[in-house]
Amino acid sequence: MSLFIRNARVLDPASRTDAVMDVNVENGEIHSLGKNLTHCPDAEIIDASGQWLIPGAVDLGSWLREPGLDYKATLATETTAAAASGVTTLCYQPEPGASVDNSAQVNLIQDLADAQGRANVQVIGNITRQLEGDTLSNMGGLKRSGCIAVTNGWQPYADLNIMQSAMKYATTHNLTVFVYPVEHALANNGFMHEGAVSTRLGLPGIPSAAETVAVAQTLSLMELTGTRVHFCRLSAAGSVRLLRQARQSGLEVSADVAAHQLFLTEADLMDYNPLCHVWPPLRAEADRVALLEGLADNTIDAICSDHQPHDTDAKLAPFQQTEPGIAGLETLLPLTLRLVEDGTLSELDALNKITFQPAQIIGSEAGQITQNAPADLVLFDPDDLWTFTLENMRSKGKNSPFANWAFQGRVSRTFLAGQPVYALSGSDTCP
Repeated sequence: MSLFIRNARVLDPASRTDAVMDVNVENGEIHSLGKNLTHCPDAEIIDASGQWLIPGAVDLGSWLREPGLDYKATLATETTAAAASGVTTLCYQPEPGASVDNSAQVNLIQDLADAQGRANVQVIGNITRQLEGDTLSNMGGLKRSGCIAVTNGWQPYADLNIMQSAMKYATTHNLTVFVYPVEHALANNGFMHEGAVSTRLGLPGIPSAAETVAVAQTLSLMELTGTRVHFCRLSAAGSVRLLRQARQSGLEVSADVAAHQLFLTEADLMDYNPLCHVWPPLRAEADRVALLEGLADNTIDAICSDHQPHDTDAKLAPFQQTEPGIAGLETLLPLTLRLVEDGTLSELDALNKITFQPAQIIGSEAGQITQNAPADLVLFDPDDLWTFTLENMRSKGKNSPFANWAFQGRVSRTFLAGQPVYALSGSDTCP
């Protein structure tokens, strides 16, 4: 299929392009871009005057649930939500009940995603069997079957020696280790950030040290093993400070933050709101500010959705009995662009955090609008004023604390390898 997009404002963080131009797409790739281009006679022509053309977002953390936890979500529902949200690449996060131990499981996930054809799904494999933290997985087999990284998720290792061995083994197969930093003994089965709010609410707290200690341990093991590490879902000011020092010393390390951590804090839990029960917990305002500073100076490379769709019952119990997590795919792009409105990041820098830089972390050619790059593209109307509602969510999980937030700018069309996978319709409008 040939596609000709005319008069779009092309915003490409990879090349730092910000200009009105035409884009030619042929055979799933960007063939050419520039002003006053000609096109194939049979090309579909789209006049994008007044709209942005941006790379499809690359989400480093999506808990897609299937196979194993299909009652919460399926690859069909979540890739549909991704396409409507301008997300064209999803990193499949293994978890207890939906772990990735062998090539058969990797192939099944990829086959299910390919059958939908709405998003590229890149699989992160288990670093230990069943994520139990005591026996290493067959990382070589996982790498050959297409895994882009390995992780133990939020599950603990039996001890630091196992973690060190796992990191060494991953290094021999040139695999990035995705580390979710938490020292479980310090977290001590807490439910929210340890501070004044947890004391007032009478809830067991999780100190910031539970994260920063784990970050420090991992950085020390990196120096010992030479492993390439990506820190997932940073939440604490101390973690940002440690990461900044590590990067200045030359360690090959990257990190991301969940979009909700940039807008919500422990104060949002004052009414025991289960929709704000997340892991890592929402922390203090000073931590939120430190995360924003880390994004601005590029200590933190990427923003992700940390998409965790849940069934309705998972959020209906008293706060301590609810399951943590937010269905975040559909607010990833609008929250990221809210950082532009707030003056935290420029348009190109904000888009860079959800396109090119996360693509670089997983070794993908996605996330850019350059010649011969995959034509994973999003048309975005910057003037569309809309309200996010739970009723209009496409994810099977409706667990979002951002209901009734107003946003400016919305995805109008999404293309995957040049093929249309989403178009805004009249039914998508809301008051």
